[in-house]
Amino acid sequence: MAVLLIPNTSKAQAVSVACHAAALLQEYGVPVLVPDSPAASAISGARVVPEEQAYALADQVITVGGDGTLLRSGHACVHNHKPVLGVNLGRTGFLATCEVEELPEKLYRLAQGDYRVDSRSLLLARPDGGDWQMEAINDLVIFGETRMHPMDYSVYCDGSFVSHYRSDGLILATPTGSTAYSFSAGGPVLDAAADVMVLTPVCAHNVHTAPLVFAGRRQVEIVTDKENRDNSYLCADSCPCRPLRPGQRIAVTTAPDRLQLITFQDSEQFCAIENKLMRR
Repeated sequence: MAVLLIPNTSKAQAVSVACHAAALLQEYGVPVLVPDSPAASAISGARVVPEEQAYALADQVITVGGDGTLLRSGHACVHNHKPVLGVNLGRTGFLATCEVEELPEKLYRLAQGDYRVDSRSLLLARPDGGDWQMEAINDLVIFGETRMHPMDYSVYCDGSFVSHYRSDGLILATPTGSTAYSFSAGGPVLDAAADVMVLTPVCAHNVHTAPLVFAGRRQVEIVTDKENRDNSYLCADSCPCRPLRPGQRIAVTTAPDRLQLITFQDSEQFCAIENKLMRR
């Protein structure tokens, strides 16, 4: 067994917490890997390996930062089929569910194999006529080039017309991402175990517009209107955006791969909703 530690090196606290985590894991008899970076030498006793090899060599991955740190590493975890535990240094932390004060207990349980793996669905977006695709752990967001005027979008489900939206944008979120941007835009909080996706318009120019929940087996298509003045953009998990020309169609389905989150109780998501969302 070996654990890969991924600290957010832009945060000084993350490196010190990663050092503490590495010391605990080694005390519990677990070898520690860290990706080659300027901060790697600060983590005593860890084996430094190139990042492109690190995920393949590890049995589990631990990120130290916040949900953003876990999201950035999460895609590599998905494609390498490695479960991930997030240590939370952020303000909320729905994905990074281990707090710093919980490190001794939870890392000991990890070393003993006393943990659960929570399987989370992803979304896959593919444009017509494009040579690229995007996967999202949290959400896919389509937005206009400028906020000075709204854009028009049409939505189809399995080829059938659903609705037309004039809005600042559209969010398609996984159940995991339902507590993020979608929630801020008025979308529902979904059970992370549900096989669904939610479409939430952003600042729609219609008082009767409501979020829509689709079954995970559906194919949802979003078409940017040909009469839109500018390009739109598609973004997955706040990563670099792709331009979408007026009239372009994007097909969204549930991705074949899934994110494996390390948890220590069945009610992890609901505890996070109660303690980090409802009470803040």
